[in-house]
Amino acid sequence: MKSIFFKSLAVGLMAISLWSCKKDETQTVSNITPAGTLTASATTLNLVQSNGAQAALTLSYPLSTSTGYVVPVNTSLQFGLKGTNFSPVREIAVTAKTYAPTITEVNNMILALGGKVGTAAQIEVRLKSGAAVNDLTYSNVITLTATPYLASAWVYVPGAYQGWDPATADSLISASSNGIYTGMIAFTPGNLEFKITPAKKWDIAYGDAGSGKISTAAGDNLKSPDALVKQVTVNLNTGTYTFGTPSEWSIIGDATAGGWGTDTDMKVTNDGKSNFYTIKATLTTGAFKFRFAHDWGTNLGGSLATLTNGGDNIAVTAAGTYTITLDVAAKKATMVKN
Repeated sequence: MKSIFFKSLAVGLMAISLWSCKKDETQTVSNITPAGTLTASATTLNLVQSNGAQAALTLSYPLSTSTGYVVPVNTSLQFGLKGTNFSPVREIAVTAKTYAPTITEVNNMILALGGKVGTAAQIEVRLKSGAAVNDLTYSNVITLTATPYLASAWVYVPGAYQGWDPATADSLISASSNGIYTGMIAFTPGNLEFKITPAKKWDIAYGDAGSGKISTAAGDNLKSPDALVKQVTVNLNTGTYTFGTPSEWSIIGDATAGGWGTDTDMKVTNDGKSNFYTIKATLTTGAFKFRFAHDWGTNLGGSLATLTNGGDNIAVTAAGTYTITLDVAAKKATMVKN
């Protein structure tokens, strides 16, 4: 009898335990509204550089909300070139129910996504909402049409190679104002250190933060690895800088320091459109030619007044230091003995 009693008691306790577990597992569910309808104040945009600070359009939309068990909901606008399925994508987090990018912002976005200056582009935009990556919803897609303009931006490279004067320093260009700047700097022996300034003055200067990083808080100078013409690239988005070999015009020949085996790079003005390359070089008697990207596939020779593709070697009859200027568009050059 006692055994039956204890068995009955055990069964009862198990039932109570199971009932308690079920009760504990009852949870409040989160209800998240899906991405709503996206509207635009205009779909054909007139991008004019002089109006860059004005709003290009206004995008309007509802913000998703969470009820029940409230969780944070993230909402963003996605932009991509039409036909790319938003890859690559530019994504902007929003917390207000409208977004009004400026003409400059739209122009730079189109160029960063792969649009071409002076060519009409179609940009798709949609709303993305959700609380987790596996619970995202998207709005309708709106297509915007606009023709981007050239919106170049510059940073400057004062350094030992030019006397540490920001007012006369060479520049690096960002042709699409996307935060990535590049250009050619002619570093000379013993003059390898430099800094980066956003303007031609010392108010703000980027120094060496170590491991290829730059920072306005870093006091140390940046330094070129070689006393050569270097392709310098600065990415202000990531705070990094790199050096490379320019894929530009050079001189090569037995009259040059490198002979016929090593190019001596010329220097171009970093304005994104210059066709003029210059170099000050010590030459011996002999000959040289101009070539592009260190490759004989594109080379200029013959008469300095009328250069031709694949032309004859250019003679140097007197040794000395010369300033050589190459006009690529006109296919002519000058040599001035210093």
